[in-house]
Amino acid sequence: MGVEGEKRRAAEAAGELVEDGMLVGLGTGTTVAFLLVAIARRAPTAVFVASSPRTEQAARTLGLRVHPFDAIERLDLAIDGADQIAPGGWLIKGGGGALTREKVVAAAADRFVVIADATKLVDALHAPVPLELSPFGLAATIRRLGACDVRNAPASPDGGVIADYRGPVTAPGELARLLSATPGVIAHGLFEPELVSELLVGVGATVRHTIIGAAP
Repeated sequence: MGVEGEKRRAAEAAGELVEDGMLVGLGTGTTVAFLLVAIARRAPTAVFVASSPRTEQAARTLGLRVHPFDAIERLDLAIDGADQIAPGGWLIKGGGGALTREKVVAAAADRFVVIADATKLVDALHAPVPLELSPFGLAATIRRLGACDVRNAPASPDGGVIADYRGPVTAPGELARLLSATPGVIAHGLFEPELVSELLVGVGATVRHTIIGAAP
């Protein structure tokens, strides 16, 4: 059925979750592009928050009501893609460079749904892990991290430097704590299962629905 078809089917299944009156967070990436079209087709009277300027522009072009996130305390639902999905719900995200905003949006949602195609399913997470780094003291931060490369890429939406950690990811929980504790690391692309409510993964002509955590 092809990767693009799997993305579209997962996105359309997630689009059905958006109801009138909801506050909904939108992620970033190629699968989310299918999601925006699916939501716009249904035209719900929901309010949306975008995790990147690119998503915001695309959503507005499709007629969705996008509001700034500075005055909204919580979201009913957030939907985003993933770069890797491991058994148990650990994710690597942020390949597009909006990882900090993506994590803020996910954490603010009562229900965080991840959409992906089957190629994103992995037996175990592996490098690279996207990072957003402070430009202040950048060389010192990179030295402290060790196995880290700065990308030849635009800055994050908030001006951070996008890099990739290329060391082992054998214990994602320990690595997440190490990265979070490293001065100069604004955010990392490891998303713990506690953030994730559900997975919708296109597998051939079907969508595999997996519950990871219950919504509060």
